[in-house]
Amino acid sequence: MRLSAVIITKNVAQDLPQCLASLDFVDEIVVLDSGSSDQTLALAEAAGAKVFQSQGWPGFGPQRQLAQQHAQGEWLFWIDADEVVTPELKAAILAAIEDSTPGVVYRANRLSDFFGRFIKTSGWYPDRIVRLYRRSEYRYDDALVHEKVACQGAKVKDLPGHLLHYTTGDFTSYLQKSVRYANDWAEGKAKRGKKAGLLSACLHGLAAFLRKFVLQRGFLDGKHGFLLAMFTAHYAFNKYAALWIKSRR
Repeated sequence: MRLSAVIITKNVAQDLPQCLASLDFVDEIVVLDSGSSDQTLALAEAAGAKVFQSQGWPGFGPQRQLAQQHAQGEWLFWIDADEVVTPELKAAILAAIEDSTPGVVYRANRLSDFFGRFIKTSGWYPDRIVRLYRRSEYRYDDALVHEKVACQGAKVKDLPGHLLHYTTGDFTSYLQKSVRYANDWAEGKAKRGKKAGLLSACLHGLAAFLRKFVLQRGFLDGKHGFLLAMFTAHYAFNKYAALWIKSRR
């Protein structure tokens, strides 16, 4: 088997159909679910995906490691349920897997939608992330959140085209995801003995806003840029506030 697309999921029925529809070029789709209560599993099975379920939630890195164990393809292409492969990226992936050179990983350029506007400022673009590699050579690291492919020493190549990222969904789900990520980040830091104070949380929040809106020119995206900077500040504050709470237990 040549190419597997791998997705980790939980309650992503709203986003999953367009993601799956863009994967018509792969040999198999592997879905590892961590307890969906909506139609995620039914949609994946109807699309012909191989669906597996995990017990509990070990964190993003370990969950991706587990998902990789279920894939059979020589090459793995990782995609999230809120992402869509464009035709240009599809062609680039198919060309890349014909390369027989070992020790190569490929980065996709993600273009993210933020409540109806694709953002090209605020440090969101270009957003190149490793998503394609040989299954026998690499895997994701152990990070509970903000995980990355552990590919030190690999030759990194960039794929043409875009991976469209519909990151926000509705207001409530976006905030819920942000809080979950902040908590996972704080949990990982707390396990390593790290601590934080509330003043630190406030300063990190302020710095995050200034970085997004001013230094990374978020103001060029108008109201969307301002809202993105505010949400980023909120996320930064929540990370360190959560760490402060956990460090006091």
